Amino acid sequence: MSSAKKDIATSGFYRFVIGGIACSLDHNEDEALAIAAKRLKGAGIDPAQIHFKLCKKSIDARKKNDIKLVFSVSVERNDGSAFSKRQSDALSKLGKPADVSELEFEKGNEKSEHRPLVVGMGPAGLFCALVLAEQGYKPVIIDRGDAVGERINKTKTFAEKGILDTESNVQFGAGGAGTFSDGKLVTRIGDSKIGYVLRRFCDFGAPEDILISAKPHIGTDLLVDIVDRMLCEIERLGGEVIYRCRLDSVCERSDKSVVAKTTKGDIVCSSVVLAIGHSARDTYNMLMNKGLAVEAKPFSVGVRIEHLADDIDKALYGDFAGHKSLGRGEYHLSDTSSGRGVYTFCMCPGGEVVAAASDEETVLVNGMSNRARDGKNSNSAILATVRPSDFGGEPRAAIEYQHALERRAFDMGGRDYSAPVQTVGDFFAGKATSEPDRIQATYGGGRVRVARLDEIFPQYITDELKLGLVSFDRKIKGFAASDALLTGVETRSSAPMRILRTENMCAVGRNEIYPCGEGAGYAGGITSAAVDGIRVALAIMKRFAPLA
Repeated sequence: MSSAKKDIATSGFYRFVIGGIACSLDHNEDEALAIAAKRLKGAGIDPAQIHFKLCKKSIDARKKNDIKLVFSVSVERNDGSAFSKRQSDALSKLGKPADVSELEFEKGNEKSEHRPLVVGMGPAGLFCALVLAEQGYKPVIIDRGDAVGERINKTKTFAEKGILDTESNVQFGAGGAGTFSDGKLVTRIGDSKIGYVLRRFCDFGAPEDILISAKPHIGTDLLVDIVDRMLCEIERLGGEVIYRCRLDSVCERSDKSVVAKTTKGDIVCSSVVLAIGHSARDTYNMLMNKGLAVEAKPFSVGVRIEHLADDIDKALYGDFAGHKSLGRGEYHLSDTSSGRGVYTFCMCPGGEVVAAASDEETVLVNGMSNRARDGKNSNSAILATVRPSDFGGEPRAAIEYQHALERRAFDMGGRDYSAPVQTVGDFFAGKATSEPDRIQATYGGGRVRVARLDEIFPQYITDELKLGLVSFDRKIKGFAASDALLTGVETRSSAPMRILRTENMCAVGRNEIYPCGEGAGYAGGITSAAVDGIRVALAIMKRFAPLA
C-alpha cells in the first residue's frame, strides 16, 4: 500500500522528497545530501534520526556560464516509522511526499488448465511475462524474431550488406525495437510502477544510476544482455520462451480458452496478451480481419538529423562542454506554432543512425547509442505529426501511409537498402548536390546515397520539418547548419492505430485477448510500454488463479 497517500492528519508519511538542491559541477553528491540535512535542521528535525538518499539528478544548463547539477533527496526516519504530524507539516514546506508503493497482487479464482500466452518480447511483453512468471502463472512468451545473440548478427548483416531477414531485425526479436534504440527510459507518464520498472532493470544488470538520472538510459550494448537475463528468469520460474514463432491467428473456444495459431503450431492458452509492437503490420491486418475493434490515431513521420557530438555539447554547455559531470549533451525540442506540431524524438548522444527496415524493399531509420555514448556523431529524429484526416482516418490507410514513404526512401536510396541522405542546406534549397563532408553518415557504416528527401514527403510534412529546423536552430545554435545531415525516413516512432480495450484491459468484445504496450497504442517508449505490460499482467492475475 502506498504510504504517500495517507492523510497527514492521521498517520503521517514515511518518506519525503526534497528537490531543487542546486550544486556546482565540481560539488559531489555528498554536498547535496549535506544541504538536505541542513534544510531539515532548519525545520527543527534532527538529521541524525534521518536516512538520506539521492533520488534524482538533472542538469540545469539555462545559464551557460553557470551550469548547475540539481538533486532531489529522499528522507525517511532511521527506524522506519512514519513522520509525526509536526514533522510532516515541516517537511511539506521543504518538499513533497514520495510515493513508495510496490506492486499489489490480487489473484482471482477463475481456473484454467492452460497458461497465458504473451505475444512479443519487447518491453511490454517482457515485463508482463516476468510478473506473471514470478507469481506462479508460468506464461508462454513468443516472438517472431530471434534470441538476442542471433538477432545481433542479423541486424549487423543487414546494416553492412543489405541482406534483410523480415522476421528478425531491428523491429522483431528478443527485446523488441527498444533493444536497438539506446535503452532510453525517459517517460512522461506519471505512474508509481515506473520506479518498479527501473529497479527491475537494475536487478538484471542495468547501471544503478538509472534510478536517479532525470534522463536515464542503459545503452544498447548493455540492454541486450539484460533482455537475455530476463527471458532466462522467466524460463527458470516455469515459463516457456519460444523464438521464431509468429502469431498468425487467434480462435476463441467455447470453454473460454484460446487457440493461437503460430508458425510453430497451435498453442492453447487461457488468454493472449497482444504485445506485438508497432511494426507487426501483418498481425494488425489479421486482427482487423478477425473483427477486433481498432481505430486509427495520430502518429509522426520525418528524418534523422546528425551533428558532430562535440558541436552539440558546445552549443548546449558552452565552455563547460566535456566536463565529467555533464556527459554528452542531450536535447528535446518542439514547435507547435503551425498547429500541426514538429518535435525531436529519441535523441542519441554519441550514437548512430540504424537500418531499421522490417519489410522488403523499404528503407526505415532509427537511432541508438551504447552506454559510453562515445560515437563521433549525435542524432535525433525530427518528426512532424500526421493526423487521421491526412489519410482518411482508416487504420489500414495509416499503415499504407507509412509504407509508401518507406518504399519511396528505398527507391531514392538506390534500391539496395542504402539510405537517402541530404544536407540541411540542400534540403532548404531543394537540391541534392552536396555530399556528406564534415559530418559523415553513420547509417550502415556509410551505405547512403544523396537524394531529395524533401520530395519523399507530402508538402505539408516537408514544410513542417523546415519550420522545425528553423525553430530549433534558434534554441540550439548550429542545429540547422548547412552541413548537418538528414537521413530518411523515420515512420515508426509510435503505432498508427489503437486496439480498443475495456477497463478490464481486454479487447472490446474479446474477454480472452489483452492488447498491450506500444503496438496496441497504449505506450510510447520502453518505460511506458513496460508499465502497460505490468498493468495487463495484474489484470490477468486479478481474474485467474495461478496454475497448480
